[in-house]
Order: sequence, then structure tokens, then C-alpha cells
Amino acid sequence: MPETTTELSLTLSERHTADFEMIANGGFDPLRGFMGSEDWRQVTDEMRLASGEYWSIPITLATDLDCAVGDVVELRADDGKPLGRLTVEEVFERDTSREAEQVYRTSDSDHPGVAAIYEEGDRCIAGPIEADDLPDHEEAFRRRYLTPAESRQAFEERGWNRIVAFQTRNPIHRAHEYLTKAALETCDGLFIHPLIGKTKEGDIPADVRMRCYEVLMDKYYPQGRVILGVNPSKMHYAGPKEAILHAIIRRNYGCTHFIVGRDHAGVGDYYGTYDAQKIFDEIDIAELGIEPLFFEHTFWCNECEGMASNKTCPHDENAHLFLSGTKVREMLGRGEKPPHEFSRDEVAEILIDANKEG
Repeated sequence: MPETTTELSLTLSERHTADFEMIANGGFDPLRGFMGSEDWRQVTDEMRLASGEYWSIPITLATDLDCAVGDVVELRADDGKPLGRLTVEEVFERDTSREAEQVYRTSDSDHPGVAAIYEEGDRCIAGPIEADDLPDHEEAFRRRYLTPAESRQAFEERGWNRIVAFQTRNPIHRAHEYLTKAALETCDGLFIHPLIGKTKEGDIPADVRMRCYEVLMDKYYPQGRVILGVNPSKMHYAGPKEAILHAIIRRNYGCTHFIVGRDHAGVGDYYGTYDAQKIFDEIDIAELGIEPLFFEHTFWCNECEGMASNKTCPHDENAHLFLSGTKVREMLGRGEKPPHEFSRDEVAEILIDANKEG
């Protein structure tokens, strides 16, 4: 097939900008570019790349840009910043309905991840990228930004051999604090690694969440055993399949263990409470290269007078303090602090102030 050398330009969506950054900074290792049809097929159907490595969610570049194999496409971030280029190796049509069913376990367009791939469309261009720069981030994120190479170096400098990662797209409430500290009991260090890429409408903005993480870091975590970073990836809300991807990303950042709690990366009622833990039964953990740590739903028990789970607490639900996310948002919107047993006061105050500003 004859190749052309036409130079073209494409401004990436916010979601594709996040993918470019994760490929460029090493967070999506071993990916070197946007996936072609064979990688797309095997990831969708078998949770592996064509080369054989585990990978659970397709990373494709859907676009209607008129281009052909051999073209060099100059890529810009969603804000217009030049990032680098992609050399087109393939133009192909993906089956978004099949991807929805296989990856998200639903074809329902009300699912935010499914809605996103439907909106992007079927036509994709694939090929390796060359990165000249990374997307810009706000100062709140820049000061916490670590590439995978930098986080590995930071762990090594601290002498950490067992590093547990915590993925979050929400503020850390008492239940999250409890399970991260429980994991830290068996590890040398904790890597709190909140996702700051594109999330769904209604999620708490990443800059607000960062203030919550930082106040907890300052007051309630041992300074020498915790690092706060940022994960510039987007959310897929793919539940079990995304738990695998989140583990792979943290392996690339140098972590040896990864926390998987209840309804990890879930949304609505699309996944069972512990489906994201069960999927690891299908995985060769040694080959994956990072060990999951599973945690039950945790809560404050008035009888135990502390945080507990169904594994450790003998008391019935009448003794448990549980607030839904909806209930907490309603309280914060009225300027009311959730109970101290649910959230640290400092975190609640940040969220209340953010609601007033919003």
C-alpha cells in the first residue's frame, strides 16, 4: 500500500488528552500509542494486548479526521496546547456496541462510560505517538505530579519495598482512611493516587478533593510513610475491568500492592458490590505484577466504638453508621457537617465551603 506524508492536525478531546498523557508519561506502559484493531479486539474479548500482556480497557483514538496510513497527525490538547504527533499505522472501525457489552457489561447509554464511547463513534486511527510535551495542569496538581519514573525513584529514596496504592475519585472519608491505614500496617509506604482526569457530572471537582487529601496528609497520616500523587487518567466507570486497569497503572508507578474496596470504579447499579474483587480470580497475579488487597465495606460501629467491617464487627446494622453519598451531598449543600464518625471535620469544612463557592 503506498504511503503518504501529509501533515495533519487534530485537537484531542479531554478524554483523549488524558490518554495521550498516560501513554507519554509511562502510566500506560507497555502502550506506545493508540491501539489498532487487533489490540482493540483482544483487549475487548480477552483482556490482553495482541502481544500477550494483560490489558482490560481499549485505549483508542476515535475521530472523523480524514487521514490515511503513513500520515503524520500533529496532536493538540483539548485546550489547544501542542503535545506531539501520531504516525498513522491503521484506520479502522471498532464495534462500540461490542465494546460496551464486553468491557462495561452493559449497552445502556445511561452508563457514563458507554455514553462516552457511543459519542466518540466507531472510526479510529491508530499508531505510535511522539510526545514533545505533556498537558498543563493547575498548580494544585502540578506540585503533586509524579511520573512513574519519578514515583519509583521516590519510593527507592525512602527505602520502600512494599508500596500500597490507593485509587480514589472521591474525598477520603473515615472509611477510606481506615482501610488505607490498615493496608499501611503491612507495607512500607502508602501512595495516595487520586484520579484528576475527566469524571462524570456530579463528582466532586479534583481541586476540591486535593485540598481534602492534603489536610488529611498533614494531620492524620505519618509524614514519612505516605506520598500523595495525582493520576491524570480519565474515569471509565467500568467497574471490574477498570479495577484491573487501575492496578496496572499503579504497577507502572512502582507499587507492589493495590487496594480494591467495595464497588471499585462502579456507577449506579451496573456492577455487584464486590465484582471488582472477583475479577482478580481470573487473573494470574504474578503475571499481572501487582497484588490486590481486598477490603469489605467499612463503617463506624457504635458498639465497637470504632471503624469496623462485617469481617470484624459482630453487631447488627442498628449499631452501624452508614450515610449514602446522596445523603452526604444533601447535608453538605445545607452547610451541615456529616457526623464526625463519618468524616473528619476538616474535610467536611472544605466540602461545605466548596458548595458555597459553587
